[in-house]
This record gives sequence, C-alpha cells and structure tokens, in this order.
Amino acid sequence: MNRVVQFECSGGLVLRGEAHGSETDPPVVLLHGAGQRRFAWSNTGEVLARAGWYAIALDLRGHGDSDWAPDGAYEHEAFAADIADVARSFDRPPVLVGASLGGMASLLALGTYGEQMASALVLVDIATRTETKGAGRVVDFMWQKSDGFESLEEAADAISSYNPHRPRPRDPSGLKKNLRLGDDGRWRWHWDPAFLASLPRADTGAMAERRLRSSEKLDAAAHSLTLPTLLVRGRTSDLLSEAGAREFLLQVPHAKFADVSGAGHMVAGDRNDIFCKAVSDFLRDHVYALVAA
Repeated sequence: MNRVVQFECSGGLVLRGEAHGSETDPPVVLLHGAGQRRFAWSNTGEVLARAGWYAIALDLRGHGDSDWAPDGAYEHEAFAADIADVARSFDRPPVLVGASLGGMASLLALGTYGEQMASALVLVDIATRTETKGAGRVVDFMWQKSDGFESLEEAADAISSYNPHRPRPRDPSGLKKNLRLGDDGRWRWHWDPAFLASLPRADTGAMAERRLRSSEKLDAAAHSLTLPTLLVRGRTSDLLSEAGAREFLLQVPHAKFADVSGAGHMVAGDRNDIFCKAVSDFLRDHVYALVAA
C-alpha cells in the first residue's frame, strides 16, 4: 500500500511525498522536474516497488504538498541541500533518480556533500550541458497563464501545446493533482509563486548567467562521480541534445546511457514503459547487489 511520508530538512522545512513498497527494501528517491509534482513518478514508483525497491517520490520545496521556502530560497543549491538531508535520513544510501531540476539538484548534492550519501544516480534528460532554447521553452511554459486557468480544459490545452506529440487526455480531471483551485475560481499550478518568480526568463541575460554558474558546479560534480550512474535522454528532447549527452559521457566514462525513442524532455511521461525498463534493468544489473546485502 502506498503511504504519505515526510522528511524534515535544515531550517525545519518539510518535504512530503509518497512511498511505494517495503521499507526493508533498498531505497530509491524519485525527484521531479521544475513545476511538477511527485505524481509524475506514480507508475515508476509502483514498477520499482515490484522489482524489490522502496521507492519514495517527493514533492520538492515549493511544490505540491511540501513546504514553501519562507525566505524564497529556490536556488539550485537549496534544492541540493534538501536532497542531501533526505538522503542522510535513510539507514543506507539511496539511489537518486532526478528529472530535470531534480537531476541537476541531485548531481549538485553529490558534488557538494559527497557521493557517499547515495548508492547510484539516474539523471533523466539533464546533464552538465543543456540547450538554451529548450530551457527557455520550459520557463516560458511555466510563466504562461501565471494568473491561472479558467478551467481544467484550458490547462489541458496548454500542456498539449507544450507537448504536441502526447495525446491530449479526453478527461482533464486528472490534472487536479497538479493544480489547485483558488478562491477566485481559477486553477493554478501547485507551486509557490515565489518559485516561479525566481526563474529567469529566456529573453534575459539572467538565464545565461545562472546557467553558466550551474555548469561550472555541475562539471566539477560530474568529474568526481564514481558511483553507478545512468543518463536517460528523450530522443526528441530540445533540452538535452545528443552533443550534451556525449559530453556528459566523456566526463563520466563509466556512466550507462539510454536514449528513449518517442520521448521528449518529459521522458517518464512520454514513454513510461521504456523508461521504467531502462531504470529497472540498470538498478538490477549495476546497483542491487551493492545495496541489498
């Protein structure tokens, strides 16, 4: 049975999530991308639980049911510190599976606090080099309708516009997990408005400056990696290019790589079957024997 879990991080900020499987199994922490929620991993968590893992899908700070940062701290380093706190709470180092922001923060956490906190790393469509255009498209989507949607149908239309290759759901009621209904009757994404305000727009120099600072830290973290690592890319992703993936694999020669056909940046949502198999096979072949003892 799935159950709600929570973790207290530095400063008293609490992250909440959903656990799949038995606490006696090796832990895997699933960390979503910017603007998403733990529900992005629902089927993945169930698949991993059936494969003998204790899978915990978290809402990052400022997202979903987790606390909003009282000081508006939504820098990558703040997310990385939270991940380190969560990882240290287990009796054995967990596998970190991070998509986009969750992956970037996981890599930064390992580089900043030491890779002994984790048993393996899975990066989902994120690496040390990403494409400016793709990053800008993500931010622009998040800024779209920042004043809220009039209906769930309007929100579904916005998602279809961003992900035109994914079939639009006939019933948009499933979006209620990712939206909250305001007193004004408008639906808004389930994140802290201060998080959105912290994101530099694609048409400003602030994005380039922020990406440069992050790249330097990510490069150092990648070069220091020795733990089992898997990079998963969506083959049609406009955020992580083939060149970006190749560069990461040069930085981390022991890393494994999965290029998922029919998937864009939202790999786990676009082709969850292929994604789950790639992650499950990697954990079975390269990690389970190291952590199950």
